[in-house]
Amino acid sequence: MYDESEFGEIRPYTDAETVEALKRVSRHPMTPVISKYLFPDMPAGTLAHMLRGIGSIDQFQDEVMFGVVEAILARTSKGFTCSGEENLKALEGKRFLAVSNHRDIVLDPALIQYEMKLLGLPYTEICVGSNLITGQLTEDLMRSNRMIKVIRGIGARQLYLSSLRLSRYIRESITSGRASIWIAQREGRTKNGCDTTEQGLLKMFDLSGEGCFEENFCALNIVPMSISYEYESCDSRKAREVLLRREGPYTKKPKEDLHSILTGIRQQKGHIHLEIGEPLSAEEIAEASKCEKNDRYQAIRHALDRRVIAGYKLWKTNYMGHDLLHGKREFLEAGLYSAKELQDFEKYIAHKLGKLERRLDQAELRKIFLGIYANPVDAKRGL
Repeated sequence: MYDESEFGEIRPYTDAETVEALKRVSRHPMTPVISKYLFPDMPAGTLAHMLRGIGSIDQFQDEVMFGVVEAILARTSKGFTCSGEENLKALEGKRFLAVSNHRDIVLDPALIQYEMKLLGLPYTEICVGSNLITGQLTEDLMRSNRMIKVIRGIGARQLYLSSLRLSRYIRESITSGRASIWIAQREGRTKNGCDTTEQGLLKMFDLSGEGCFEENFCALNIVPMSISYEYESCDSRKAREVLLRREGPYTKKPKEDLHSILTGIRQQKGHIHLEIGEPLSAEEIAEASKCEKNDRYQAIRHALDRRVIAGYKLWKTNYMGHDLLHGKREFLEAGLYSAKELQDFEKYIAHKLGKLERRLDQAELRKIFLGIYANPVDAKRGL
């Protein structure tokens, strides 16, 4: 049973709260700037006018966010494709838990919402870390977009209680038929191109279950998803962070996450693909339940990882990155890209890395950068 007193802090806004929140957003000084970026041929007050006319979350996502995503795709991509839609339709209207890889803070869940609209299916709610809420503006926008707040930066005891609450919310939403949920397979974006599921996430799912392991996981209708960008979101910033973390403790600067959000939205992405995988089967979950203790979660994790990696679409940038990283011509000789495309990719790398601090180890930075593109190739081979 939905308990407002338990979930009030983390749930998305209601329709009434969304109306008030979007009025606040319409008055924010950044709104005309965002409007001109998204709708350059329209007056600066276009977005504010749209927001003031919203009466529900559905209307906001249908009339505003759908258009926003289309505008971003038109300006920063060479097209968005999706396959595996039949795997959602096979659920016959059941709510589900989408577990996907995580490459871009905002666009990953936004594109999945966009696809739900195209398929004529209900939008999902989305799990987002509280660290991304940097003020009233971001809170209003995210919670009006069906955001579930995942509390970060708390002690062990508080973390357990927060995880239990989140687990209960996810389970109640799905089993009651109220809403499907999207969540990333790990905390934070993948920084090295390796898409792996955190075992702790699976334990969190199980916390709220009142049945056996098998019953608890079958009830969630887990659907793996993979999103692939031809040009990795914030690739040079990710490489920089990986390098700095090797040198010692890494502390994010104020508004660093916000900067990553804006960079991910504005940068050119090339082609983008979403693969909707087959839901975890009752047979797979039953087989995992036969394992001992943590091995049960490992079995579920491996099943998810296989689906996510199998669904990841490799682009020419992945093959070029792999050849450059290993000093080979394997994929060039296989005809998977041309010498001209490699030359252009080399220029892209030099441009992106040239924006970073010169004091950084340039050879190691380049190696990490290439690994972001090369590692998905090795992951596919590993299947």
